[in-house]
Amino acid sequence: MYAAENGLKGDPRLEAISNTIRVIPHFPKPGIMFQDISTLFLNHKVFKDTLDIFIDRYKHMGCISLVAGVEARGFMFGPSIALAIGAKFVPLRKHGKLPGKVVCECYELEYGKDCLEMHVDAVQAGDKAVVIDDLIATGGTLSAAIKLLESVGAEVVECACVIGLPEVKASLHTGGAK
Repeated sequence: MYAAENGLKGDPRLEAISNTIRVIPHFPKPGIMFQDISTLFLNHKVFKDTLDIFIDRYKHMGCISLVAGVEARGFMFGPSIALAIGAKFVPLRKHGKLPGKVVCECYELEYGKDCLEMHVDAVQAGDKAVVIDDLIATGGTLSAAIKLLESVGAEVVECACVIGLPEVKASLHTGGAK
């Protein structure tokens, strides 16, 4: 769901968030316009506003039992959101980063392949989940996160990102990622 379509059109916080994010051309490879959210964390008001937008959306839903954060930048937002709405936080990590028994889902990136893993006992069947990441590019990472959570019986209520690239919006509205 895009913020402007979620009752936030004209909200001055959105412009401040957008203006705080630095764009680095040709990183990590030529042709990629890297959206650097590290600059967002340097401004405590904008960082808080970012969290508050998510918290305000999810705190009254009542059904959300877990927030799943996609490594690594989803870890910067997810725990605070989970704490504020009374849900557990579940990290979705890159391959080989979690000890113990895990479930895995591999996916394509705009510049390669990757896998997400999660502890098998982190999620119970029937958990209602929100997936948090910093950016939606192709939708591959979020699709993998959805499949991973659904594979253990969770229901993904929504995926939320700080940044939605304009060129992705059209594909999402025509049947792309959830």
